[in-house]
Amino acid sequence: MIPGSPHIALGEESDAANPVDSADSASNAEGGSVRLITRLAALGLAAGIVIGCCVLAYAPEVREVVFRITSESGANVPYDRALAELEAETRQTEKRVSRLRTKLQSALPRSAYLVVSTSDNRFELYGRGGLEREGVCSTGSYVLLRGGNDQEWMFETPRGMFRILEKRVNPVWSKPDWAFVEEGLPVPPPGARERYERGVLGKYALAIGNGYLIHGTLYQRMLGQPVTHGCIRLGDEDLEAVYRTLSVGARVFIY
Repeated sequence: MIPGSPHIALGEESDAANPVDSADSASNAEGGSVRLITRLAALGLAAGIVIGCCVLAYAPEVREVVFRITSESGANVPYDRALAELEAETRQTEKRVSRLRTKLQSALPRSAYLVVSTSDNRFELYGRGGLEREGVCSTGSYVLLRGGNDQEWMFETPRGMFRILEKRVNPVWSKPDWAFVEEGLPVPPPGARERYERGVLGKYALAIGNGYLIHGTLYQRMLGQPVTHGCIRLGDEDLEAVYRTLSVGARVFIY
């Protein structure tokens, strides 16, 4: 070849330009690789999020399938043991409930009885077949009355289990001392005529001890309120039902 020929000159220019082209090509390749890696990472993150959501959404179903497969294969021994223990505990609980139910039934009276709530001022009358009647009543007012000689009376209905000791028709009220103190009257001696008053207890009265009665009232509109001096007041129809249902010796539960 002839020195200085255009071919040689072109060849020289090509040789001079090769390092720059190689650097650009390497740079472009490296940039493409970075972009590819970035895209792959973004796709992997998105795929991970989707898979995580699917796991959360279908975790119960997956767990049930795994449990079923492992249970059938006998590989999941702890799960089977826990299930067996739970079933055994359930059987024991059922036995305890049955014993408690039997104990409760044996504790309930076999004959008719009355339940009185002093907080709600309501009653429930039970016969041999269960609940027969329920309604409102009136119980103690919890008013404290003070008299002379340091006397005082708290008008509350006693709580506990009592029995019907006596049944009366057209009862006469034997007024205690507090009835006169409350009215501001002098207290008469025992047996005085002014101590006896008719027509204020209703048609029936049932004694439960210590002067406490289940009786009627002239103030029907006050039923359902704590306004008595300790006795239990019932409406006329309820009183008659209680009188006819409960016999002497029947239990009265007051709470």
